[in-house]
Amino acid sequence: MNPAQCPQQNNVPYQILLVNVEGTVFETDKELLVSHSEYFRALFESGMRESNQNEIHLKSLGAIGFLIMLRVMEGERPLLTCEEIVQAVECAAFLQVALLTKHLVNLIDSDNCLDMFQAAATYGLLDLFHAVALHIRDVYESLEDDLRYLPQDLLDYIDSLLPSKFVAVGSHTPTIEFFEDFSRTMCYLDEQENQWESLGCIPEEASTFLAGIATLDNKLFIVGGARGANKKLVERSFCYDADTQRWSDFASPNQLRYEVTLVGHEGYLYAIGGEYERVPIASIEKYSLSSQTWSFGKELPQPAANPPATKTMGRIFICLWKPQDATVIYEYETMRDELISVGSLKRSQSYGHCMVGHRDNLYIMRNGPSDDFLRCSIENFNLTTQQWRTLSGQYVNSKGALFTAVIRGDTVFTLNRVITLLYHVDNYKWKPIKEKAGFNKGGHLHTFILRLPKKSDLKLKKSLPSLK
Repeated sequence: MNPAQCPQQNNVPYQILLVNVEGTVFETDKELLVSHSEYFRALFESGMRESNQNEIHLKSLGAIGFLIMLRVMEGERPLLTCEEIVQAVECAAFLQVALLTKHLVNLIDSDNCLDMFQAAATYGLLDLFHAVALHIRDVYESLEDDLRYLPQDLLDYIDSLLPSKFVAVGSHTPTIEFFEDFSRTMCYLDEQENQWESLGCIPEEASTFLAGIATLDNKLFIVGGARGANKKLVERSFCYDADTQRWSDFASPNQLRYEVTLVGHEGYLYAIGGEYERVPIASIEKYSLSSQTWSFGKELPQPAANPPATKTMGRIFICLWKPQDATVIYEYETMRDELISVGSLKRSQSYGHCMVGHRDNLYIMRNGPSDDFLRCSIENFNLTTQQWRTLSGQYVNSKGALFTAVIRGDTVFTLNRVITLLYHVDNYKWKPIKEKAGFNKGGHLHTFILRLPKKSDLKLKKSLPSLK
């Protein structure tokens, strides 16, 4: 590695270290290795002879895996072949590099999951092993022919995990108590029986009308929202724990808001934009699940109500309208608290739009030509090539309701009152694969993915109070 390409760590001067792996000598920064690798930290802080050497030899480790590790340490996010993944897993396990493990988790997909699963089992990389097993559990049906080649103990581990379910709730605004609770009912789709099953009601004080809704750590969070046509602000925020089927409340953002976009990512909730007293706001706040506190972060380039946002490959992306009918996508670098423009496209502003992510692709959905809100067009932005592509065909909302799209594995779930339509997404194509029962609730629908206990356990806890 070129010393000039290696950043200084915490203002510590660059210290050249030569690392010989399979006969390939890598010139890198000693402090870079120490800051990210438990192995190198222990080696250089041990006081042993190796701690003072300027060159070390690593045996039983592949040069390709070591190179991938260095690239990830320096901030790159390389896409990897299955052969490269195996070497990277070996390197992450042997050198104990959490950052590389995290990158591998973000790369999990249906093409590489079986190779990654077996490699993680072989080298004992437990965090990756569990994350891949969860992915396989969600795409079990599409991999069934290949799964029979796995050892029985690995199959047993996958089978022990809960599959994720497609969950929906309608638009509810708090009303007087004697009104029916129909709009408060949260349901999941039983795909085998093709019917919606109740998970109980959201709390009476909660609102899903113009609220920010997101999942994180198998919990559902509701922030903000409004009541009534006057958009009176709902000040309380609520959390549903899918493991215990219990509701609780938690602190609301410092800046109260409705029409807010909520994203859950790596132990934090991010409340993005929104409105307060009918005025759009630009602030972003993050909530730490560990400290249970909110703090302000980077502001959006412009005030925005309900800006489309999504996650993919461990990254957050936000879509904004700009003047002259430009759609601009920003990556929110949460560690550095920076917004970076990654792509833009000129399109006329439409009735509404949303965005979902799959692998290294973002899909931006908007109402179709001539302000026809029943039709939906989709543009694809590839993060690797930085190229835009328009998907062929038009998607009719009365059939597909793409403005509620969520992705599980390689399947897109779309929903309206009449039908749940499932698509298989692969690179630049969405192929309809199944039709399921619709969700007969009025208003805007919120959809998300949760891992739910078995149906018998759900029925057992139906009688428990919904809010402590």
